[in-house]
Amino acid sequence: MIDDTPEASQDLSALLDDVRRHLLWQEEAAGRVLMIDAKAALELQRSAPSLRARFARTQGTADAAPQPRPEAPPARVPPPSTPPARPEAPLPRPPLASPAPRTPGAGMRVDAPPPASRPAGALPGTANGERPTLDEVRRELGDCQRCKLCSTRKNLVFGSGNPRAELVFVGEGPGEHEDLQGVPFVGAAGDLLTKMIGAMGYRRDDVYICNVVKCRPPGNRNPEPEEIASCEPFLRAQLAAIQPKVVVALGKFAAQTLLRDSTPITRLRGNWRTYEGIQLMPTFHPAYLLRSPAEKRKAWEDLQAVMKALGKQPGSRA
Repeated sequence: MIDDTPEASQDLSALLDDVRRHLLWQEEAAGRVLMIDAKAALELQRSAPSLRARFARTQGTADAAPQPRPEAPPARVPPPSTPPARPEAPLPRPPLASPAPRTPGAGMRVDAPPPASRPAGALPGTANGERPTLDEVRRELGDCQRCKLCSTRKNLVFGSGNPRAELVFVGEGPGEHEDLQGVPFVGAAGDLLTKMIGAMGYRRDDVYICNVVKCRPPGNRNPEPEEIASCEPFLRAQLAAIQPKVVVALGKFAAQTLLRDSTPITRLRGNWRTYEGIQLMPTFHPAYLLRSPAEKRKAWEDLQAVMKALGKQPGSRA
């Protein structure tokens, strides 16, 4: 209940005058920071609720508009000898902290991390230094439709021989006979290669034989760059599966593809190179030797160097 007696009204009016004078002094002395004597505050608190609302609007905490300043303020009252204690400035609000990471719990969905990306051209089992099997590589190759050679082939020619051979021969691509049988080097060039392998002290079943491209180019033409690019990952996967001691690259396409070197075969042949830590000997393709029998001597010299590297003694010449 509000006390509305004349005496209370006079006291209220006097208190308001004191508050106005005090606020004017604070505005001059302390800017916009409101300083109020503790005793005065207690008096205001005990007074009418309307005073508290008006006092709150003075600080800007009420929704109502502030009261206009009086046009003729009363004479300034000198401050007391001991000014009222200035309250400490309010501490700044701390910045909002980032929410702590949630710990997965029951019923909370946790996404699995994305699988490691596979290097371009890599096949299953060849990433991160893993050793695939030839069966895995063949399954991945499947009924290959990766280039236009698939539309003219009869059989895909993957490779044949010992899956743990210490010696691998890599040719260019299947010919007509290979396309019909699905086996590499079974035509005239294959017969010559079989003799070369025998002269080195091996049988065909002891070594592994494959080609850069697995499908016959029409008319036995040279394989095109996009055809080589489509098959090259499988050739490299085959070599990763076998891990031979020596690779013999037969002809320019095999040597240039594995070495990524466009040097002509006439300059590459007879010079040891390295492929993925494996010794590689470039030499002439058997089909070229059939057309140029005089070059057989150079090819035999290359094969003798391979035999020496593998600890083999020369047999009869091819």
